[in-house]
Amino acid sequence: MPERDSWWDLRRLRYFAVFAEELHFTRAAVRLHIAQPALSQQIRALERQLGAVLVHRTSRGCTLTEAGQRVAAEATRLLAEVGAGTSRIRALAGEPGGRLRLAYTRSARGGRVDDLVARFRAAHPDVELVVETAWTAPNVAGLLAGRLDAAFVRTPVLDEALSCRLVDIEELLLAVPAGHPLAAGRRRISRAEVVDLPAVMWPRENGPGMYDRTIAQVWPHGGFRRVRHEPDDEQLLRAVAQGDVIAAVPAGRARALKVPGVRLRQFTAPVPTVDVRLAWRRDGTNPTVHHLLALLPPPPAAAPGGGLA
Repeated sequence: MPERDSWWDLRRLRYFAVFAEELHFTRAAVRLHIAQPALSQQIRALERQLGAVLVHRTSRGCTLTEAGQRVAAEATRLLAEVGAGTSRIRALAGEPGGRLRLAYTRSARGGRVDDLVARFRAAHPDVELVVETAWTAPNVAGLLAGRLDAAFVRTPVLDEALSCRLVDIEELLLAVPAGHPLAAGRRRISRAEVVDLPAVMWPRENGPGMYDRTIAQVWPHGGFRRVRHEPDDEQLLRAVAQGDVIAAVPAGRARALKVPGVRLRQFTAPVPTVDVRLAWRRDGTNPTVHHLLALLPPPPAAAPGGGLA
């Protein structure tokens, strides 16, 4: 029998909406900043409330049932309406606060991104900041669905419904195994030297724009030889440390992770770079987004330098 309480528990709806985007309990739990078993329990509780199976669970992964797809669509719509309605009510009541639903992108924590959010918290302590972390593609989907108010993304993002402002420019570095010939006594590597070398990369669907931009800059004349995928930058660098692949990685994330057995090398000019931008819907009405935009520093003039590992 379904549980007697109302099925539209907002917390469980939010959990299920994020899971429906990821179709992976661990990745969804990371985005939600909760433990994976807790997420699984909440989704099972939602299934009991509705009296319907929402997720097909197999040894090869998860898919949504027909009921699950309908609930995911309704959850996204309801969450967007609740967020917009809350902002309108607070504005009518003249409250100084508000609510900002913000997503980080996994490859761009730290530096200007974290500094911007910290300054926003200090300047607007009455605003409830609801944050999560995902790749660019789910962040864009969350913005378009109205589930997010703003999100950090890796560009280019080609959707006319969204506006973007530059937050930072990062240099792309070459990660090589410590024992690799390119690691010995070298500071800068030419494009020709990486042609046809076995490489590791994250899946293109995580962020198609950044994926294509990376390959176009590092392998401009072809020769990109991807031999394996890894889900994120940390696992990508750990694959490099095993000694048989190379990778192009954003400088900030690569230096922050400091994976043993990996050496980071710069490329010869022109220096490859990737952007991180703040994105929001052009037709968005949440005033807290504009408060965040007002704190953006002037665009950086050039890609940052810095020491090498």
